[in-house]
Amino acid sequence: MPTERRLETLAVHAGGESDPHNGAVAPPLHLSTTFRHGPAAERMAGYEYQREGNPTQDRLETALAALEGGAAALAYGSGMAAMTAALECLPPGSEVLIPEDCYAGLRSLGAEFLPERGVTVRRVDQTDPAAVAAAMGPAVRMIWAETPSNPQLRIADLAALSAIARQHDALLAVDNTFATPVLQQPLALGADLVMHSTTKYMGGHSDVMGGALVFARRDALFEKAAHRRHITGNILAPFSAWLTLRGLRSLPARMAWHCANARRVAEFLAAQPTVARVHYPGLAGHPNHAVAARQMRDFGGMVSVEFKGGREAALAFAGAVELFTNATSLGGVESLIEHRASVEGPNPVSPPGLLRLSVGLEHAEDLLEDLARGIAALG
Repeated sequence: MPTERRLETLAVHAGGESDPHNGAVAPPLHLSTTFRHGPAAERMAGYEYQREGNPTQDRLETALAALEGGAAALAYGSGMAAMTAALECLPPGSEVLIPEDCYAGLRSLGAEFLPERGVTVRRVDQTDPAAVAAAMGPAVRMIWAETPSNPQLRIADLAALSAIARQHDALLAVDNTFATPVLQQPLALGADLVMHSTTKYMGGHSDVMGGALVFARRDALFEKAAHRRHITGNILAPFSAWLTLRGLRSLPARMAWHCANARRVAEFLAAQPTVARVHYPGLAGHPNHAVAARQMRDFGGMVSVEFKGGREAALAFAGAVELFTNATSLGGVESLIEHRASVEGPNPVSPPGLLRLSVGLEHAEDLLEDLARGIAALG
């Protein structure tokens, strides 16, 4: 695929070449677990066993690398699997700097499992490059950024973090799930590695789970991750790869609608007297708005809102809405709402009055009417 093609075109065509055997325009689905080879295991068509690689997964990885502007990609069975694979590639004795506000699964991974491998995780305010620079030390091998962050939608300056990582011979990895490559391309800003929960916007229909790593270079880090996936077997099933590839083809169009609806939702909530604050990088009052405007094409489909009445008000609001479905996850065509502190386990860190909204593709006026229903329930 020529590199000069624009992202919208890449989304449609990368990994979507017509079938050379029958001319089918839609990408084929190859379910075979094994492939014919010669008497001495000569690979006749490049494949041997599904765990080592399969044509449908290859198409998806080609598309993911193209969209992120990377050299190579690896698909996994979930976003957590991709995240774990990347962090477990670090040698014992390594330290990783993660954001103060980040996905609960990353915190659990750092607290429960990475220490068993001799990897230490430390949290730092990544919206402040000076704080990150001060936290660097000889053992820090990776800065793991998440921007916009989950669930408070904080923004880290990726170019600044990249410069800090380079100065200390460390890697910069970025969870780009909320933004997607449609809105933000971390590799172009100096990142070494991008991670996605493809379950979210890339699949886009709340019906397929997956994860991915996209690498700036086909280097030792890529080879280590690829070998690890081959041996441990944490691949993406062909049908899941096929569904995700289908989702990618409409990703730019969906993201444009998600962003337009989310802006309307954020502006509506920010005007309500019962609301303490709205977290959305597209609002001029967001503390990191200028950074977001510089490194993102648009501001995303996620909005978080905190209520003055705390937990009680948040739950009353979530219980009154009808169009927003109370459910976890995000990035699907339907709008979802979730009280994050209630799903973060026994030690939640999200504010008790915070609700996270995944703004879907419904008509904006219908969404605002539903939110008004929730506001009315607060009295």
